[in-house]
Amino acid sequence: MNTVTLDLQLASDAANIPSENRLRQWSQLAWQGDEPTEVTIRIVDESEMHALNFQYRGKDKPTNVLSFPFEAPAGIHIPLAGDLVICAPIVAQEAREQYKDTHAHWAHMIIHGMLHLQSYDHIDDNEAEEMEGLEIRLLAQIGITNPYDHAEVTEKDS
Repeated sequence: MNTVTLDLQLASDAANIPSENRLRQWSQLAWQGDEPTEVTIRIVDESEMHALNFQYRGKDKPTNVLSFPFEAPAGIHIPLAGDLVICAPIVAQEAREQYKDTHAHWAHMIIHGMLHLQSYDHIDDNEAEEMEGLEIRLLAQIGITNPYDHAEVTEKDS
């Protein structure tokens, strides 16, 4: 298994944020690359996430996770996956609303975001099936059940 170096930035005072070690473990689980990499995870409040979601996606509301893959200039290799921005209050709210364990939902958001950094997406049905299948398999490896079972997901937002 390849290692993931984690740069953690806490910009939220929300409770129930997983430990840095746990975030690193989940990131490493989701990393499908052949070489070690680095990822920045920035945990934010709703106002910062709202601003980022509007600036980069044109959506006038906060979301759970945004992924910003690193794009190195041509001919240069830097082992950097990119940045994940996660809104702690939204993750907690979604866990409550969807009757999910908060720990399990955090794991899902990290894995989901890490897969986005690796060009996985869910724009069309085939992409969504592939990405969600991988998420389900990875989460099962750490004892977390299918996050899409019984979930009332109305919009794939990240």
